[in-house]
Amino acid sequence: MSAFNNKVVVITGGSDGIGKSLVDLFLQQGAKVATCGRNYDKLYKLQSDYPGKPLIIHAADVSKEQDCKQFIDEVIKQFGTIDILINNAGISMRSLVTDVELDTIRKVMDINFWGTVYCTKMALPYIIKNKGTVVGVSSIAGYRGLPGRSGYSASKYAVNGWLEALRTELLDSGTNIMWVCPGFTTSNIRNAALNKEGKAQGESPMNETDMMSSEECAQHILKAIEKRKRTLVLTFTGKRTVFMNKFFPSLTDKMVRKFFFKNGELVK
Repeated sequence: MSAFNNKVVVITGGSDGIGKSLVDLFLQQGAKVATCGRNYDKLYKLQSDYPGKPLIIHAADVSKEQDCKQFIDEVIKQFGTIDILINNAGISMRSLVTDVELDTIRKVMDINFWGTVYCTKMALPYIIKNKGTVVGVSSIAGYRGLPGRSGYSASKYAVNGWLEALRTELLDSGTNIMWVCPGFTTSNIRNAALNKEGKAQGESPMNETDMMSSEECAQHILKAIEKRKRTLVLTFTGKRTVFMNKFFPSLTDKMVRKFFFKNGELVK
């Protein structure tokens, strides 16, 4: 029997990419799953794929505190408790600091950081009672600032630091706090990334051919939750970046600059 059988798993941003793959995977494991997203049509399609399965869908914008409260309240109303919360909802950006509108950075921070804070704070009493797990789907950008993604990097650094503080506070409670840092993964996050005006950039300039699939990423996250890990850094490039930035930061500055720029122009 699966370790997640009959566990209540809450996943934010479950209509696309890694979030959807996590919903698929945990339902297959026999869990009761609740997910939210801003696009109700995608959520409805997801629910229609699992007739008769214990799946709650809820239209919500995690940057809004009241939306998060209504979502968590709905989970408790229908399932009675929460064992695992995976803060997956997020958005990226692509613009130089000199060009970007401040509202774009604020929007990224509101979704990525405050969305994690709101949902975690509201679900935490139930998770602590069950000695469960809180997961933050962060990024390599939470270990290494990436050009053209200043607000995204800032939000993921904030998520990592906030969850590390929470983990330390709850160290003796039996509750596990974990943050996951995928490298470049095939998902909709790059297409939905905000440009300097705060609008979706559309087609991504990144080549996704050799990237980890969202399904594989979800498998790694599930195994890490089962093992109650502290952190999970995925892909060889991701692990190399974290290592290089820790021990050779000046060299990493140059390597990252070379990767993202060509002839002085941001190309990725």
